[in-house]
Amino acid sequence: MRIIAGNLRGRRLNPPANLPVRPTTDMARESLFNILNNYVDFEDCTVLDLFAGTGAVSLEFISRGAKQVTSIDINNSCTDFIKSAALKFGVDNIHVVRADVFDLLKRANKRFDIVFADPPYALQDLPLLPDKVFESEVVNDDGIFILEHPCDFDFQEHPHFWQHRKYGKVNFTFFASHLDE
Repeated sequence: MRIIAGNLRGRRLNPPANLPVRPTTDMARESLFNILNNYVDFEDCTVLDLFAGTGAVSLEFISRGAKQVTSIDINNSCTDFIKSAALKFGVDNIHVVRADVFDLLKRANKRFDIVFADPPYALQDLPLLPDKVFESEVVNDDGIFILEHPCDFDFQEHPHFWQHRKYGKVNFTFFASHLDE
């Protein structure tokens, strides 16, 4: 696994084999960021990475100049790995939190320009995640929420649905907070 672009480009992430994660593939991550390049000024954005896993997406945002990234994962091994990778790469604008995403969303008091979520595909509450994210108001008024999910889900009827992209087995659904106005 490597960082695709930016000032950390080419740096490798070597997570331990026992992490309970399904990392976003390099190809899917590259495609995701190619889309975002058309809509986002990374240097002005704050990012919330839910179910951060290896932290590859968080570090990709930082590599591209994001102001601040907050990475959330419930697994202590994942948060420890993200912290060690940030230290290894000399990154100081990442805040790593070990927490249950749904509990965190209930008490969130900060807003972000981009919220990214890559939950376990077998997560029972995965279909509820877009509603929970927008109810929590963690997405800025002109912000974007991106959900990575398996093909079993279709969010086109969601009031904040913006677009859907598929890359192999990886699906990204983009939601925009301003669409309900």
